[in-house]
Amino acid sequence: MKKNIIKKGFAYALAGAMLFQGSMLVQGLNVKAEAKERSLSVWCWDPSFNIYAMKEAEKIYNEANPDDKVKLDIIELSWDDVQTKLITLATSDKVDEIPDIFLMQDNAFKKNQSLYPDVFADLSGYGINFDDFGKAKVEYSVVDGNNYGIPFDNATAINAVRIDYLKEAGYTVDDLKDITWDQYIEIGKKVKEKTGKNMMSTPSGAADLPMMILQSASTSLFKEDGSLNIIDNKVLEDTMEIYKKLIDEGIIKEVNGWDEYTGDMNKGNVASVINGCWILASIQNDPEQSGKWEVVNIPRLYADDKKSTNYSSNGGSSWAVSGASKNKDLAAKFLKETFAKSVELYNTILPKSGAVTSYLPARKAPEYEKPQAFFNNQKVYKDIVEFSEKVPAIIPGVYFYEARDAINIAATKYVKGDGKLDTLLEEANADIEFKMGE
Repeated sequence: MKKNIIKKGFAYALAGAMLFQGSMLVQGLNVKAEAKERSLSVWCWDPSFNIYAMKEAEKIYNEANPDDKVKLDIIELSWDDVQTKLITLATSDKVDEIPDIFLMQDNAFKKNQSLYPDVFADLSGYGINFDDFGKAKVEYSVVDGNNYGIPFDNATAINAVRIDYLKEAGYTVDDLKDITWDQYIEIGKKVKEKTGKNMMSTPSGAADLPMMILQSASTSLFKEDGSLNIIDNKVLEDTMEIYKKLIDEGIIKEVNGWDEYTGDMNKGNVASVINGCWILASIQNDPEQSGKWEVVNIPRLYADDKKSTNYSSNGGSSWAVSGASKNKDLAAKFLKETFAKSVELYNTILPKSGAVTSYLPARKAPEYEKPQAFFNNQKVYKDIVEFSEKVPAIIPGVYFYEARDAINIAATKYVKGDGKLDTLLEEANADIEFKMGE
């Protein structure tokens, strides 16, 4: 009887232990299932570019973290809508409705972070190696020494040139490497004489080229303390002078809008294109031009000034994490292990999207090492990443867009002869100061 009681007690104890273990196992499975189903919300634009990159990042992250997978809830919004929603939510104390991750145009980063600091998480303490990106790219999302963004697409300026037109004029691609704008003008005159083609075109009233020239000379429209750097800015004055000379000498053809601008490339109307490297997608729209293009660095402003370089940028964006996100740590980890670490990610997205990375180690990836037939078998994407490392880091300024627009107006008037340069720059300075509330 006693043995039976002991046996029954042992059996009950064993059954209880098994039940307890089973319960714990079920709980463990639930925990794992919950971890695998953790979601991150994302705002970004362009299905074939940014959204595609995010989806590939999700795959790569989950393959590396099978026990801690994430599911991305990607909401497609234009850049303008991202900006509008962010401001609306930030000013109505609804920052908790901002997604875990969102894409931010580089030139708008400082202004948004300065005006709405609660919207942005400081990413400095997550072990991200920001030295793996070009300094100029990183600088756009640095405020008071803290990093608030993960650099994404590369916007390094390039000079794409028609090698057949150069040959007809007696030049090679090497003749356009590491040159000054004055040299570019002289080459452009000869090219136009021999081929009838303008060296390049630009949308009328666009300030992109002057801003690229200014940055290439390591100069900004702002000083370190955030004040304006327009009055008595010799580099800015020289930039405006060379821009006017390019148009006066017939090197640049001004066109009406973006469609005509890209049409000139595809119809063979220009001998070169200078813009952010994202312009390569538009250049490749005509397959019959395959093999007729190569890419070099852009001209520099001064011949002997060490601060004057053949490198600049135009545009680009970076990923941010919401400061109010309940998944802040997970979002930072996701970005760290993908866009700030994975060469595989950038190797995967380049062929389909044309998204050239700012991540310097990716230059050794197979797709970046691959000769590109359209660009005369040049390893063009590897070259662009190497260019990006040499772009001068400047102070974008909180009011970058306001300053750019004012300089754009001044440049347009100056080219048309509608005022003296010093007067136009004074007007631009006053306009920006008004918008800054000074």
